[in-house]
This record gives sequence, C-alpha cells and structure tokens, in this order.
Amino acid sequence: MHICYEFIIVIKKTCLSFNSQSMIEILILSFVQGVTEFLPISSSSHLILLSNLIGFDEKSLSIDISMHIGSFLAVITYFYKDFINLIENINLFTKILISSIPVMIVGFFAIQTGLIEKLRNIEVIGWMTLTFGVLLYVSDKFKLEKNINKDFNYKSALLIGLFQILSLIPGVSRSGITITAARLLNFNRVDSAKISFLLSVPTLGAVSIYGFKDLIVSEDINFSFLNLICIILSFLFSIITIKYFLKYIKRFSLNIFVIYRIVLAMVIFYYAYL
Repeated sequence: MHICYEFIIVIKKTCLSFNSQSMIEILILSFVQGVTEFLPISSSSHLILLSNLIGFDEKSLSIDISMHIGSFLAVITYFYKDFINLIENINLFTKILISSIPVMIVGFFAIQTGLIEKLRNIEVIGWMTLTFGVLLYVSDKFKLEKNINKDFNYKSALLIGLFQILSLIPGVSRSGITITAARLLNFNRVDSAKISFLLSVPTLGAVSIYGFKDLIVSEDINFSFLNLICIILSFLFSIITIKYFLKYIKRFSLNIFVIYRIVLAMVIFYYAYL
C-alpha cells in the first residue's frame, strides 16, 4: 500500500514537471510522425525540417524512437488478422522479411560509417522530395492489374526491398518508394499501400526493439513518462492515417501527394538557396 502511494506521488510530480510547451511539442511531433510515416511524403524529412526551423526542445533520439514504436504498434494492431493467421500467411511474411533485409543491412553500415548524418541536410531533402515525387506520379500511371494475394512473389518482394534502400535518404519516403516500386510492378494502389504498410513492420520493429531497452532501463521517470505519452499519441495518429489512407486510394489517385511533394520541395529550395 505504501509503495502504491509513493508511486502515485511520483507520477503526480512527474506530470506537474512537464510544461505546456513540452506537451505541445510532443503533440506536434507525434502528429507529424503518425501521419507522414505512412503517407508517401517522408516522415524523416518533415521531422528534420520541423526541428531545424522551429527548434523543438523535445526532439531527441529517444523521442524519435518512441514515435516509431507507436507507429509499429499501430501497424500490428490494424493488420492483426494477418498476424493471427500467421500459419496461412507464412509465405507472405517470409517475403516481407526478405524484402526488408536489404534496407536493414545497408542501413546498419550507413549508420556505422556516419553516411546517414551526412545526408541529413535541407538541400538533399529538397531534391529527394522533388525527384521521388515525380517518380511517384510516373509510377501511378502504370496498370492496375496485380494484387498481393496472387502476384506478390519472391522476385517482386526482393525488387521492392532493393528500392526500399533509397528510403534511407531523407526526403525519399519509405512509404513513397515502396508504393512507387509496387506500382512500377503493376500492383494496384490499395495492395501497393498494403505491401508498404507490411514492409514497415520489420523496419519499425527493429528500431523499436533497439530503443525499447533504453526506455526500460532509464532511471529518469520523467524521461520514461514523456516517451510513453509520445508512443500513445504516435499510435493514435498512425492508426487513423492507415485507415483513411487505404480508404482514400480506393477512390482516388496519388496525385495529391505528388503535388504536395512538389510544393514542399519549392519551399525547401527557397530556404536552402535564396
């Protein structure tokens, strides 16, 4: 009883220690992560741009990991039926795993060599946003004839996985490049998006597992509690985005995202070169 009372007191002090600015920053960052992670507009570029332009105090590696954990849990929750039927879908998940191996290997070496940090600049983000926005437009003109159940074989899984390596460059968009690759292979829009969402599971899972240990062993309860809030908010925004994005592309093309990327690129070029 005494332990429970002390725990409540600690939580109360923790909540009071957060100022309104911190909570607003976490809300904005979680919203940006949840929405842009699954739309073909690049989550990393938006988070980098926000941090550079606004200078959020709460933007850190631990917060970034927390937001990815929230997105990871959202995908698992939304596609829970596919995961429950794991035995029936063992071939699908094997293909998803194979498709994710290239980006994990290249990503590991890119981090170890410091290449990732060298690419995190506004000029690279601008050009990648524009270039892969145009490629998304081109790919969306391809035929809508293949679906995930009949045509997602090991060859297409590997090809999409190789394309996904490009998502390590800020501005490319992991969702954008995987949808683009699937569309280039003639998968319909909805199944292209589903492939993209399923491909996010191993990647987000790897980031989540890597960071979860640091969150658990943290001795600073303020740090842990703030991360918990971030996970919950990112989860909510992510699952809403997945649901309505799938509904949207059943009826419309990807042109709105292409236009957004071109406009965003122009804004970035203005700040970068003028």
